[in-house]
Amino acid sequence: MKFLAGLLLVAVSLTACSSSSSDKTAKSASTSTSTAPSSDAAAIEQIVLNQMKIHALNAVIVRVTSDGKDVLTKAYGNSMAGVPATTGMHFRNGSVEISYVAMAVLRLVDQKKLSLDDKIAKWRPDMPSADKITLKELLNMTSGYHDYVADQDFINQVYANPWKNWNNAEKLAFPFSKPLLFEPGTNWSYAHSNFSVLSEVLTKATGKPMDKVLQDEILTPLRLKNTVANETATIPEPALHALDSERKEALGIPAGGKFIEESSYWDPSWSLGDGQVETSDIVDMATSADAIGDGRLLSSESHHAMVDPNLLGFGAPLAGCPLCHTLDEKYNYGLGIVRSGNWLFQNPQLAAYAAIAANLPSKKLSIAIVSTGTAGSFRDDGSSPNWANFIFHDIAAHMAPDNVPPFGT
Repeated sequence: MKFLAGLLLVAVSLTACSSSSSDKTAKSASTSTSTAPSSDAAAIEQIVLNQMKIHALNAVIVRVTSDGKDVLTKAYGNSMAGVPATTGMHFRNGSVEISYVAMAVLRLVDQKKLSLDDKIAKWRPDMPSADKITLKELLNMTSGYHDYVADQDFINQVYANPWKNWNNAEKLAFPFSKPLLFEPGTNWSYAHSNFSVLSEVLTKATGKPMDKVLQDEILTPLRLKNTVANETATIPEPALHALDSERKEALGIPAGGKFIEESSYWDPSWSLGDGQVETSDIVDMATSADAIGDGRLLSSESHHAMVDPNLLGFGAPLAGCPLCHTLDEKYNYGLGIVRSGNWLFQNPQLAAYAAIAANLPSKKLSIAIVSTGTAGSFRDDGSSPNWANFIFHDIAAHMAPDNVPPFGT
């Protein structure tokens, strides 16, 4: 499913899509917050402009830091027609929040309040297979739960009404109605369901709502002042707007026809557990990547548990499990974080917001990107790749030529 595949409405005419040529993009770019121009900044800017032209992008906001110092923080293109994108704009951070949940669990482990080996049944014995599945298996996607985001009935309902507000009970009804895909811990399959379960577990374990857990354990310690939980479609102003074509097939629009609609205020509650849906900005995204890379909130043991390639080579294709596969150097998984080569990242794609927050720990290098498209950015069937992946790959190859990520090509 295109809208639901990442990690996240008013119909608009095609004239609302700005030109994405490099000339016009350069003119509408916001002022960089870098204190002085550099050859790296110039190279990054050229990469962004080239990728915007290739993919006909509407806006790109990028921040690159090295050892905590700003290399380039800049916005390109337009949020809406006549409204330039700026580095202060807010957007949905999607699966970046998954890493926050993992860090929150690990901080509670460090505080001796939880164990990764705790079973779900300790707090929610009513859940299916609660006596078999551990917190660790939820975090590393080896629980065996179906992914409700891959359920065709769920997909149909979200596309029919993208403004619907979903709660955990409604989302979890889909995976809980089916047997496990495999015995816990024996295979790997990505499932948003794991994090809806974790919302329920952490709320019970701490006696606090999930958004409060994340605020206390992650957002406040990291001083992420522009990262805010909200279970509605609200985006704090100034908001980066997005245009989407992915409902084309669901609406019966022929593949060859042009179609685009504003998706900025589609309700994002379907995407993750209650209390986990957030908006952010580019500075907070880069700060998050830094924190994941250096482990500043965690003990050394917990940091290694989160980011080490413990599942490299694990998993195998399985009949009836479309996401089961062997984790390799290009894409393997820690606890709530993706590994590719030596890079750590999350790359949400949510209602035509395509983003990435990545860190190379050995270089203390972080890259955060969010991008939006125009009608020309989408395939004939309305789908699209995560455009931020391509921008990330080229910036990473420039900044760390000895650590070119296998992901993003």
